[in-house]
Amino acid sequence: MLLLIATTLFLVSCESNFKEVQKINITELNPVGEAQDFNLKYTDSGKIKAVLESPQMLDYSHLEFPFTEFPKGVNVTIYDDMGNKNFVTSNYAVSYSGSNIIELQGNVVITTYDGKKLETEQLYYDQKNEWFFTQKPYRFIDRGSVINGVGIDFSKDFKDLDTQQIKGTYSL
Repeated sequence: MLLLIATTLFLVSCESNFKEVQKINITELNPVGEAQDFNLKYTDSGKIKAVLESPQMLDYSHLEFPFTEFPKGVNVTIYDDMGNKNFVTSNYAVSYSGSNIIELQGNVVITTYDGKKLETEQLYYDQKNEWFFTQKPYRFIDRGSVINGVGIDFSKDFKDLDTQQIKGTYSL
């Protein structure tokens, strides 16, 4: 009987210690910085190139794979070389600094100064190559033509466009 009680106590204490050891390997995901009502102006040679606005920005630059999160979405105004404004909005965004990829999620809309519009639920932007892409359903509107499809890749100015699984009529 005494052996049974000792064994039970040993197993209970091992269970407790095992749970504590498991907790050691769990990294808490806490940002090193946070900004509210964030407004960032990106300039080059004295000219504003982009303005990023967000209700909240979280900085996770201390992690092995650093990123910046915008959990309440973003509104971005991008200026081209002629000063024309293009707009990007989404309900959520995350920028991965190691890969220079930006992920946009939830009601992603790009509107260009000349009337082009792209709508999707998820879109990635490769900052290095200035290239957008998604494998999700999308709607692209240009000069009254509407294309619905799944999967699209395009340059930031929409001059190079690779659509996949499209439906609709488009005038070239």
